[in-house]
Amino acid sequence: MTHQQHPNAFDDLMELLAEHGFDGMAQAITILFNEAMKLERTEALGAAPYERSEHRRGYANGFKAKTVRTRVGAITVDVPQTRGVDFYPSTLERGERSERALKLAVAEMYVQGVSTRKVAAITEELCGFEVSSSQVSRAAQLLDEELEQWRSRPLGETPYLILDARYEKVRHGGSVIDCAVLLAVGITPDGKRSILGVSVSLSEAEVHWREFLIALTERGMHGVRLITSDDHAGLNAARKAVLPGVVWQRCQFHLQQNAMHYVPKVTLRKQVAVDIQNVFDAHDRTAAERLLKQTVAKYQKPAPKLAAWMEANIPEGLSVFQLPATHRRRLRTTNMLERVNKELKRRTRVATLFPNEASLLRLTSAVLIEISEDWETGKIYLNTETH
Repeated sequence: MTHQQHPNAFDDLMELLAEHGFDGMAQAITILFNEAMKLERTEALGAAPYERSEHRRGYANGFKAKTVRTRVGAITVDVPQTRGVDFYPSTLERGERSERALKLAVAEMYVQGVSTRKVAAITEELCGFEVSSSQVSRAAQLLDEELEQWRSRPLGETPYLILDARYEKVRHGGSVIDCAVLLAVGITPDGKRSILGVSVSLSEAEVHWREFLIALTERGMHGVRLITSDDHAGLNAARKAVLPGVVWQRCQFHLQQNAMHYVPKVTLRKQVAVDIQNVFDAHDRTAAERLLKQTVAKYQKPAPKLAAWMEANIPEGLSVFQLPATHRRRLRTTNMLERVNKELKRRTRVATLFPNEASLLRLTSAVLIEISEDWETGKIYLNTETH
């Protein structure tokens, strides 16, 4: 079997089915699995095959055949192998809820005329039920009830709260818009991670963040000592209103990115990044503030706008120094949620365009349940025994 890259494996699958009918189902699913696994390997390695990259973490090491049972019978896929990094494609471990949610999104697109190819029999086979508006509605209702129980479950003490948002394309009022998916992750007193909640909103405006945070507190979230997030006017206003007095840690990763907009010369960027990182890596806040003062002075003449920006913004990334040293690295950025967002993107890109906000909320909720269950039964994220 060849291993060329497919720019859109889902469209290839639909095209193959449209041309060959159900006789092509197994081959189409095999193509989809193989392409998804190759993309996952590329992400795990940090570089594409034969690509030279300073971010490479390992090397491709061929493929290993594996037989997988599917709705259309047993198929043989080529599982990508690696050297230098542990890797097993999550494509082969898709959860039941997220699979149902994805199929519903496909069915809803077909029913509403959004699908790229209107082949009723194919869509029915993919989704597992007759593709009519009433059938889709009943299937969605059953799954939504299950997901809503998780989204409204009681919460408890949450010392650390991490907030972020991502965007997906949704049909709304006859147009296609970028819809915000608001996410909240908490660290429990025993050091475990938990996805506290998710909400789909038309924007990241204050009113949406405020409603989201209020819902978390009404479900019992309390004891928040620190919030980590990126700088966003709506989120900042909402957290101050709903969780006043809670220490805010501005994401250091995003601060580094923001700083580059104020660097006047490309040749200065690497040194600026190093200088800022040195501030963040200081032993304590006193040392960090001393280094920041020196760095601001260093760039006062060659980059005055950068110096002014640093003086005003970098201190917002130093709140984490209030925490035990063993907790700082985990909580100084929103990188934990960035990884969640990558997993969401991997699962939602198949749908490409959601027919409505409910469909988007359904799929993201299903994926997040699986991630959160893995976290809650997995390793301790923060060692809280001595603090």
